[in-house]
Amino acid sequence: MARVFAEGRLVYGMQLPIQSQSTIYAEPWEASATAVDLAEVARAADRAGFGYVATCDHVAIPRRLAGPMSTVWYDPVATLAFLAGITGRVRLLSHVAILGLRHPLLSAKQYATLDHLSGGRLILGVGAGHVQEEFEVLGVDFARRGAVLDETLDALRAALGPEEYPEFEGELFSFKDLGQLPRPAQARIPVWVGGSSPAAVRRAAVRGDGWLPQGDPRDRLPGQIARIKELRAAAGVADPIEFGAITEALYVGEPGWDTGRRTLTGKAEALAESLRAYRGLGVDQIQVRFRSRDRAELTDQITAFGAEVGPLLND
Repeated sequence: MARVFAEGRLVYGMQLPIQSQSTIYAEPWEASATAVDLAEVARAADRAGFGYVATCDHVAIPRRLAGPMSTVWYDPVATLAFLAGITGRVRLLSHVAILGLRHPLLSAKQYATLDHLSGGRLILGVGAGHVQEEFEVLGVDFARRGAVLDETLDALRAALGPEEYPEFEGELFSFKDLGQLPRPAQARIPVWVGGSSPAAVRRAAVRGDGWLPQGDPRDRLPGQIARIKELRAAAGVADPIEFGAITEALYVGEPGWDTGRRTLTGKAEALAESLRAYRGLGVDQIQVRFRSRDRAELTDQITAFGAEVGPLLND
C-alpha cells in the first residue's frame, strides 16, 4: 500500500464548514450559508494547496442531542461528489463515515463511484459512531457497532478491490457473483480510521492506512502513535501508516476581534514554528481550522495559510 502523501513532509487539510454545524466548532455565519459558500471555500482550499477537504457523516440526530450537535449534517457521498466536480487536485476525505450504518455493498457502490468520478481522489475516513438512536432506527446493533465496523471494513476491502465480482464471507455479511462497476480509479482506496478510544486505536493499527485522532491534545499524540505502531507490528502489518492530528484553531495575522483564548494567531513564521512541532511528535498530516466571521474572511484565511504558512511547514 502506497501512502497518500509523500513521507517526511507535513501535509495540511481541513474539515469544511457549513456541511456539519455542531456548536463545538461551527461559526455563527454558517447557519445561513449556502452551497455557493461551501463551493467557494472548497475551491479556495484546492487553490491554496490543501492536501484534502473533509466532510462528516450522520444520518439523523435525536432531539436530545440536537442542541449541541444541531441537525445540519450533509451526506458525505453527495457532498464530496459535488466538490469533486468543482475542484481539480485536492483529496476528498470522509471524516468520518459511519460505515456500520450501511451494508458494505451499498457503501462500496457509493465510494467506488465517487473515486471513479473524481479521478482517484477519495480517502475513506471511517468511524464507529456514537449516536444510539441513529443505529436503532436503521436496524443496526449499537452495542456491537465496533464489531460491525470491523467486519464492514474487511468486506469493503474486497468490495472496493479490482474485481468486478467481489467475494466475501463473514459472520454478518457474505456476497459473491454480484457485479459492481465502475471500479474505483485507485487500485486500493486508502482507509483512515478515526477515533482515540483503545478500540479505535487498535482498529487503526490493524485495519487502517491512516489514523485520524479525535481531539487528542499534543501531549497525548506520541503515546497514541507509539501504541499504534506497537499493535501494528504485533499484527504483522508491514504497510506504511499515516498519522494525523487536529490542530488548535488558527488565525493568520492579528485578528482585531476576539477569536478565543485557545486560538493560535500571529504572523506566518510564528504559526509555522508552532505547527512544525507536530512533525516532531510523529504526525504526517494536520487538519487545520480557522476562526472567521464570514465566508470572505475564511477564504482569505485559507489563501493566506496556503501562501504564507504552508511553504514554511517543511523548512
